[in-house]
Parts: sequence; structure tokens; C-alpha cells
Amino acid sequence: MGKTDWKAEAKALKKKVARLREKVGEVVQDLPKIKTPNPVSPLAPAGGFPDLPVIDGVEFAAVAAGVRYANRTDVMLVRLAPGTAIAGAFTRSSTRAACVLDCQDKLASAVPPRSGAAIVVNSGNANAFTGKAGVASVRAVTGAVAKALGVPASRVFSSSTGVIGEPLPHDRIVTSLDEAVGGLDAGGISMAARAIMTTDTFPKGASATVAGDGGTIRIAGIAKGSGMIAPDMATMLVYIFTDAKIAAPLLQKMVSRQVDDTFNAITVDSDTSTSDALIVAATGRSPAAEITARSAVAKPFEAALRAVMLDLAQQVVRDGEGATKFVEVRVTGAASAEDAHKVAMSIANSPLVKTAIAGQDPNWGRIVAAVGKSGAKADRDRLSIRFGDILVAEKGWRATSYHEEDGASYMKLPELVISVDLGLGKCAKTVWTCDLTHRYIDINADYRS
Repeated sequence: MGKTDWKAEAKALKKKVARLREKVGEVVQDLPKIKTPNPVSPLAPAGGFPDLPVIDGVEFAAVAAGVRYANRTDVMLVRLAPGTAIAGAFTRSSTRAACVLDCQDKLASAVPPRSGAAIVVNSGNANAFTGKAGVASVRAVTGAVAKALGVPASRVFSSSTGVIGEPLPHDRIVTSLDEAVGGLDAGGISMAARAIMTTDTFPKGASATVAGDGGTIRIAGIAKGSGMIAPDMATMLVYIFTDAKIAAPLLQKMVSRQVDDTFNAITVDSDTSTSDALIVAATGRSPAAEITARSAVAKPFEAALRAVMLDLAQQVVRDGEGATKFVEVRVTGAASAEDAHKVAMSIANSPLVKTAIAGQDPNWGRIVAAVGKSGAKADRDRLSIRFGDILVAEKGWRATSYHEEDGASYMKLPELVISVDLGLGKCAKTVWTCDLTHRYIDINADYRS
């Protein structure tokens, strides 16, 4: 072969390789994305997902519909027994998603007597800021679930979580429903908890039991949430189930009373989601007598419900994106409840406080600054600050007993308590947050890929 022939063949071969690369690129681009899960949070509860009690009248299924990623379980379906009472709380964001608006409308509507109900949730796509297409997607999904389960469409509640501003490929969810219905299982709550995860690093569950009048009452709940956490009347996505006999209006009152000190008392990054939803369903299948406002068991039941709500809320903080520290912020001595809340959230949301905690730096001056910017009534000379049991500052200055090395040593702990007493009144507020690390930036810079 001559030199000229060899060069011509090489040139032709290079063109073939280039064409092949182009074709491979086109194929890869059309393939569903595969998302590598984040490492499990170091603050995750020991022992993994808890062993939750089976709630009579509730069945779960979880399937992979390919809403956004391949090979990932991303749709949860829940079938609820006829007569189930449902209550809820939702984000008050002015840009809330179509599914949130739909759920709110349905909870405000009359309930067909003894009708069944269902919940359907997808992850990967929030179906938020999607206009009329978002409304159509909600109707398509809830209508298909209603048909598949034989329940009124007005009793099918949907949630979507994930990327905002992209049309929901609802046909993929609808297509997956046959598989989901066929897989409904009373013991499938752990699968359901995994199906609703997005940037979560572990599934979240909690439970409680109450001695009712004539039998045991069981409560079990699951949640998702890791980032965009600063809820307003709800949180992330939370679903709590109980076999209690209780009317929807009373259940709603209990849920509404307990939201502020649980799900509204946590923050990861000060950003409220468009899709926050809390739904509580009571099937009435417990042998215990009905709970009424005057029942002796009403208060213990509400306390148990609160315990489950708080456990789930704190698990969300423990799974805060990039979190390495779980932080409780206690504010006492405020002139009003509103002021106590303002100061607590100002500290919990401060990037300077949160990054100092991440760096294990006992920079109490940043806490002073957070109090000052909160808008609450405060007096420098009455203010006191503690790290755990360590008195750090009082009477307008650093405490004479405080040593920097003590504060630095305390900041190395994985769980911290920051206490601020304003010295102005009797009102108090406790909130929970986490630190802010570079990992948070990594996760959110790569969220849509």
C-alpha cells in the first residue's frame, strides 16, 4: 500500500469514528438519566428505617415510572379504606403547585359518604409553575387512580416533588398504575417512604401507639425532605396514617394545632417549597371507641400525633443537604411569642451562624448579630447566650466564666443546643436546624442534572 493510500484510509476511518461518536451521543442523550444517590447523612437515625406498625385500612405500593431518572422507584400509591377521615396542611407559597391547590380544594369539599380514598405521589418532578399543563397533569393522574381503584376523583390526593418548571410526564405515571395497584400491600410502607425521596439520603418513618377506650390506636408516618426546608403551614411531603375513629373536623383541628411547633419549627436553608404537603388519614379501623373532643383519650392521641410529627420533622433536619450537625435553638424570655419565633428563626437561618457551626467555631458574636437583625424586641444588657450548659455571654458582654476552649470543644459534638434568653418576658420558642457545609452547594449546583 502506498503512502497516499494509507493517508486516505486513515482519513476515511477518522470520519467513520466521528460519525459513530455522534450517533452514540444521540443515543445516550435519549436515555433516561441515572442519578447516583447521595451518601447517607451522618446524622441519620441509628438502625435505619424503623419497624412501623401496620395500619388497618391502608395499603401501599411503590413503582419505578421513570418520571425523571431510570432505575429509581419514584411513584407511591396509597389506597385508603372507605370512610377514612382526612386532614391536611399545605404551603402558603404564592407559587404553590397545581397538586397542592387541588388537595386544598378537595379537603374543603363535601365528602361522599363511606367513600374510599387514595394518595398518589411522584418524585423527580414538582409539577410546579407549569400553568394549565400542570392542572391537566393533576387531573390525568388523579382521574386514572380513581378509575383504577374505584374511588371518587374528589377523594384522590396527589403530590409531586422534584424539579420546578418542567412539565410532568404524567403518562408515565398513568402507565405505571396497573403495576402499582397489583402491588398494593398493607406492609409496604417502607417502599413507599423510599419512592418519595429526592435528595434525601435516607427514608423517614415514625410511629406511636395509644391506649384507646376498648383497644389500641396505632399511628405511623413517613416523610421526605432534605433541602428547600423552611415550611409555612406544612413541610416537604408528609403522610401520617392512623386507625383511630375520629371525625375529619376534629382531626384537622389537632393537625393545625401541632404544625407550628413541629413542621413549622424546622429549617435547613430558609427556602419554602412550592409543594409542601402534610396529609393525615384516619381509617377508623381500630377497635377503640371513637375519639371526640370530650374523650379522655383525645389529649393522649393528640400528644402521640404530635410526637410522630416532631420525630419526622427532626429527621428532615438530620437529613439536611450536606448536614453534619443537628442544632436545637432555644429562645426564652421574649416579650411575645412572635418575638421568640423571630429570634429563633433568625439564628437558625443565619448563614454566618450555620457556617460557624460547620467549622466548629464558637463564634457567639454571630448569634448576637442574628438576634439584633431579627426585628424582635431585644436589650443587649439583658441578653444571655449558652452553648449547652456553658454560659457564653451575659449583661452585654462575654461571661467572665467563659473560656474559648470550652466553646470550641462543645462545637465538636454532632448535636448542639444554642440557648438565648432575652430577659424581657415569659415567651419561648424552640426550633431545629443544621449546619451549612460546602456539600450543600455541591448538591444544589447539580440538582437538575
